Amino acid sequence: MTSPATAEPVSTEPVSTTSRHSLTVDIHGMGRAFSGRTVLRDVDLSMSPGEVVAILGASGCGKSTLLRAVGGLDTGYSGKILIGGTPAQAYDERTAVGFQEPRLLPWRSVRKNIALGLPRSLPAAAGADRIDELLELVGLTERASLRPREISGGMAQRTALARALARRPGVLLLDEPFGALDALTRLKMQDLLLDVHAQTGTTVLLVTHDVDEALQLADRILLLGPDDAGPGATTARLLEVPGERPRDRASAELAALRGDLFSGLGVDSHTH
Repeated sequence: MTSPATAEPVSTEPVSTTSRHSLTVDIHGMGRAFSGRTVLRDVDLSMSPGEVVAILGASGCGKSTLLRAVGGLDTGYSGKILIGGTPAQAYDERTAVGFQEPRLLPWRSVRKNIALGLPRSLPAAAGADRIDELLELVGLTERASLRPREISGGMAQRTALARALARRPGVLLLDEPFGALDALTRLKMQDLLLDVHAQTGTTVLLVTHDVDEALQLADRILLLGPDDAGPGATTARLLEVPGERPRDRASAELAALRGDLFSGLGVDSHTH
């Protein structure tokens, strides 16, 4: 496996043929229960086109459940979820999902794994051009013919991100996409996501356990926490992240918000 340190640099030049396609997300009074146990209660969130919102919360608080509902992977919720002003649909094609594991097919090359995300109706020539765009966007043009076992974990996540972007989704849903990476590669992938977002303009809803990751990537943070209604119930609190991206990780403003977020998570910030 190639070391992350040998990965080729990501191009900072804009890919002119990449469309800035993004959609609104509106969540109204959303709730979810499993076998009578309430997991989410009265969640409200309105996202502007191109906005990045991070979802933070302790394990089991409903972060991934909320993300899956927006993508139409779970339709058993109460309340309303609108994508671009119309109801979210089962397996909604206006969205694309990226997971913690790249989930690449081991027998397919990087190029062919990205191709799995293309719309079936796209002509072959247009599909090939789209894959070339995406390979350039995530810095993998020279690795296109390699298989997953021949690339690093960071490159595999780049491939998965390119696959998710292949059909130009209006909303990109990311479920702890960098959680399995080492610390240095994780920071590089955060920077890559910011570069990709700057060039595509896609609306991004990101689940993470990492407070610093949320502070670096998000315009706003949806903090999920315990509900007084009883065990398992979770409600939401929305916080604005100050400053333009990329942000200074040592910013005093971010440090204050960081402490507030740790407090909301029930963690002593002085231990982190």
